[in-house]
Formats: sequence, structure tokens, C-alpha cells
Amino acid sequence: MAQATQKLIDALRKSADNLKDGAPYAWGHQGKCNCGNLMQNLTPLTSEEIMRFAQANRTGEWSEMAEEFCPTSNAPADLLVQKLLDAGLSLSDIHHLEYLNDKKVLSYLPNGFRWLNKNIRTDVIEYFEAMANMLEADLFGEHVKTEISQILQEKSLV
Repeated sequence: MAQATQKLIDALRKSADNLKDGAPYAWGHQGKCNCGNLMQNLTPLTSEEIMRFAQANRTGEWSEMAEEFCPTSNAPADLLVQKLLDAGLSLSDIHHLEYLNDKKVLSYLPNGFRWLNKNIRTDVIEYFEAMANMLEADLFGEHVKTEISQILQEKSLV
């Protein structure tokens, strides 16, 4: 399971916001898919640079890159995977992020658990936000998160 870091939480939220604002999304493009959009907010790399590095020594999707990851190779695709690991993700998180299927993350969706579709922009946004909420709960504790949510709700009602 992902290690809760503020950097990862912020990148997930920024990725969700960018997708809401119309950032390019294409599940079959390694720089514009779920992990590609997150990578753009963890690094200064563009979607095209991510795609080029991901395909420099391999082909396949992010879950395959994670399965084939070698921390000592310094191959471009492995360096990309390492950036996700450095941010707090695990290799299995990379797979779950591409397929939107981590049951723990899905339990943080508004209105509770349900399955999402890997290549639907709105589902990706919901998954990113749910994962950020889950990690935030881990980082700050459920009590603090509940308190913050209540304060935000009160302020939006005013």
C-alpha cells in the first residue's frame, strides 16, 4: 500500500484538478493515462517526454513497467517507475492506479465502494481524489480529517 506523503497527496489532487480542467487524457498513451497524468505532477516532464522515456527500452503499459522494474538498470522506463516509488507508491499501487481497482481506495469513494472503469476520465478523477483522501486519513489521522471536512462544510454554507 502507498506510503502517505504530502507530495503524493498533492500530486493526486493536482492531477484530478487538471483532468477536471480538461488536461489531455488517453488511457493507451503512457504520458496521458492515469499514471502518466500523475507523473506530470510529480516531475517536470511533459506527457510526450514521459511517453518517449517509457518506450525507450520497453513497450507496454505502466503495470507491465512495474512488473519488469529493475532498480539498478537506470533504463528510462525504470527511472520513471522509480519516481512513482519515491513519491510513496508501491509497485502494486502502480498496477491499481492504472486499473482503478484497489479495494481500499474504492472504499473511500463518495457514497462508498463501487467498481470504476480504467479509461473513463471522471472515474480517474474520483479514484485520484479517493486515494488522496485515504492517504490524507493515514497521514493526519481520521479524526483530524473529519474535523477538517466539517470546518470546510461549515465555511461553504456561510
